[in-house]
Amino acid sequence: MSRTHDHAGRQFTFPVRVTRAATAALIVLATVLAAWPGEARAQATVKPVLHGQEWVAITGKPLAATAGAMVFQKGGNAVDAAAAMIAATSTMWDVLSWGGETQALIYNPHTREVIGVNALGVAPTGATPEFFREQGHDLVPERGPLSAVTPGTPGGIIAMVAEYGRLSLGQVLAPAIRMADGYPIEAQTANSIERNKRHLKQWPYTKAVMLPHLGEEWEAPHAGEIFRQPDLAATLRKLVEAEAAALAAGASRKDAIYAAHERFYRGDIAEELVRSVQEQGGLITMADLAGWSVRFEEPVSTTYKGVDVYKLTHWTQGPVMLQTLNILENFDLPAMGYNSVRYVHALYQAMNLAFADRDFYYGDPDHEPSTPIQGLLSKEYARDRAATIDWERNDPDVRPGDPYPYQGGTNPFREYLEAWRTVRPTHDDDDATAAAGAHDVSQGSLARAASGASGASGHDGHDAAAWEEQDFYRGTTSVQAADAEGWVVSVTPSGGWIPAVIAGRTGIGLSQRAQSFVLDPRDNPYNVVAPGKQPRVTLTPSLALKDGRPFLSFAVQGGDGQDQNLLQFFLNVVEFGMNVQQAAEAPNINSYQMRSSFGAQRSQPGRLLVNDQMSPWVLQSLRDMGYRVETRARTSGPLNAIFFDWENGTMWGGSSNFGEDYGIAW
Repeated sequence: MSRTHDHAGRQFTFPVRVTRAATAALIVLATVLAAWPGEARAQATVKPVLHGQEWVAITGKPLAATAGAMVFQKGGNAVDAAAAMIAATSTMWDVLSWGGETQALIYNPHTREVIGVNALGVAPTGATPEFFREQGHDLVPERGPLSAVTPGTPGGIIAMVAEYGRLSLGQVLAPAIRMADGYPIEAQTANSIERNKRHLKQWPYTKAVMLPHLGEEWEAPHAGEIFRQPDLAATLRKLVEAEAAALAAGASRKDAIYAAHERFYRGDIAEELVRSVQEQGGLITMADLAGWSVRFEEPVSTTYKGVDVYKLTHWTQGPVMLQTLNILENFDLPAMGYNSVRYVHALYQAMNLAFADRDFYYGDPDHEPSTPIQGLLSKEYARDRAATIDWERNDPDVRPGDPYPYQGGTNPFREYLEAWRTVRPTHDDDDATAAAGAHDVSQGSLARAASGASGASGHDGHDAAAWEEQDFYRGTTSVQAADAEGWVVSVTPSGGWIPAVIAGRTGIGLSQRAQSFVLDPRDNPYNVVAPGKQPRVTLTPSLALKDGRPFLSFAVQGGDGQDQNLLQFFLNVVEFGMNVQQAAEAPNINSYQMRSSFGAQRSQPGRLLVNDQMSPWVLQSLRDMGYRVETRARTSGPLNAIFFDWENGTMWGGSSNFGEDYGIAW
């Protein structure tokens, strides 16, 4: 006999050997049970819901959530608290650092608008396809100084606080500065450093910071040891000094905060960053830093079942979720049953269609060619894409569609589109093609390790199987903040994860985001690397409004898995009636069929990760449909969210039971 559990935790006993007729009957039974409407809502959770009336602060580390709470207690608003949490997680190397990038959505309660914050760096001078090919690369390297774009997170924090915060920059950065002076490092980061020490030793400034026990068997900091970053602390104090000096000279609050931006991107901090980057083989110049600034922009949105869902536009993968919702609204998902065979198949196929479009069309909106985003988000386009789904089997070679006719245009890259395949060709020559099912084990391919205590970030290349098993949910962090005044902030900061190059005496770990560019326009003509251009990133905060008021604020870390997890979280709430904590912990499915945004940019058609509590008959049916099914204990992703309870005037916080994500509410 063998035992299994359904999604609601009920235990069933069944014989290992069954007849074909019995199997068919059991599949029907399993589908009925999966569709039972009360079960998804009734599930127990590992963590309780956070209830707050004044504010909620949630992020990837307990200490960083505390930083947000400290800023709220000082009188800051949700923007101040979010900025403090970004600063703290960057200081803690929570799979990002200060040289990375910050993407945010902010709800302004006074104007009732959603504002997009684009604090992603750009490719530096000299970063051309020809340069990388001359260096022997088919793609931009996934680590090292050549994978760096200009730092965006310092500018993002500064601009958010200046434009929408209430406190001084010094007050917002105070927790991060204290942590840079020294904080007790947690096991997850300590293990990550030790695991990646082979790479860290390549870069002298990184080695000096990260390996305090050099020459010993364990060279990283030990869990609980005070981890000190004096150079970073000095850099952050320079920002506060610039603000204070400007205030003393009579500047306004906003102008004084922007004086810190000037010092980072044009002053002595910039000079040391550029000197050290070029010393270590990178390309960033003073002109690259001086010419960069944060972009405040209008997000894109769609409406699903009366809920308006907002995402940053196509320089991120955010519109993927909007496209997928547009496709799925053509089907009756509750009637399929939560995590039934048909529901899983519907999600996988709809996501494949949207991700294929992402892989071909998404790129920097400020550079030509211009992504056809109007057509991509067209409801008519989604209906026509939905009609192409094969309901009997997985399609291992889903192609991008042609959205141009849906916005009154003609596709200028028809030749590339017709030749495009799910599995990326090597492009060594026109006839070269990659082997189907190529294996992707790159950093950030999806995200954080399954165990908060033992997870290590970064891929050291010596054990691909172990890496993939542990690290589906590695990468990035997420920040959620809201307050009683009505400010809501959803952020997915990232970049500069371990192993990162530290830029000299600045203490700033550089981003590796340039690896998400392509060198050949046949892969994606909208995302070819060029100086001053932003790569298309996976980072994708989310806000949803209902009846014109905040409904959900949610984000998750995890590379290409982000909009997969966020889609299912949203459907868990809207279609299956789960509360915010249940939806954050609920089992997800995960596809690997899209082209990875990292490393070799490979895809694995038909590979499907599901929760190990899923019915064995459902699993077998999926295998019969051509899926390569894998199971794991937790597949929900490290997701953080806030639900707005307008009936009671409160906020409900949710933080998944995956990793070290933590929230505080008051």
